[in-house]
Amino acid sequence: MLHWRPMAVALPYLFSPTVLKKALSKIQTAATPPRFTVEFLDGALGMRGGNYRTLIPFLKKTGFIAGDGTPTSVYQRFRNSAQSGSAAAEALRTGYAPLFTMNENADKLPDNELRGLMVQATGLEAESRAIQAAMASFKVLRDFAGGAQPSPNSLQATPKPIGKTTENSTIITGVTPPGFMDDAVGLNIGYTINLNLPATTDINVFNAIFRSLKENLLKR
Repeated sequence: MLHWRPMAVALPYLFSPTVLKKALSKIQTAATPPRFTVEFLDGALGMRGGNYRTLIPFLKKTGFIAGDGTPTSVYQRFRNSAQSGSAAAEALRTGYAPLFTMNENADKLPDNELRGLMVQATGLEAESRAIQAAMASFKVLRDFAGGAQPSPNSLQATPKPIGKTTENSTIITGVTPPGFMDDAVGLNIGYTINLNLPATTDINVFNAIFRSLKENLLKR
């Protein structure tokens, strides 16, 4: 029988929500650096120590800075008091996109439902430190958003898990060479398929699996 099996994801977090709140507040008042580096943290923001170093990966995952540390338009708009809420809302949806894929109103959920959504997305235990930290970090960004919504043209569509799978197979979203495209909307879709094949020498079983993939997943 074919069924959907979502892939467990990792959500961004800092173990100290106080550190995150302090850092975001300082970002709003400090000059925008060419690159957001450890030196900028230590110097301009006055945030020294290991706890603060974890801020840089968090800012990358939430779209405030690019992979090379360059501040993005989200970072720049976050420093504009008239647009900071919208920018924070965009960062929230970027960093926690899997939650908004499952529930478009994830930022409006009460704590118990938000925790449940995170448990579902990550596969972690509800009382794990990672879940608690992700909850706290999510809520800090949500507070900065203040109920604002991202700018209409600011967010690109977030890819959802794609594919149908048998009981013993796993499908993972990923990047593949271009070529699988929906001509109607001009959308390129990339995915990677990992198959855990059953322990059998019956060629008919394998034929059935790959026939099902072709008919249900790989059709254009």
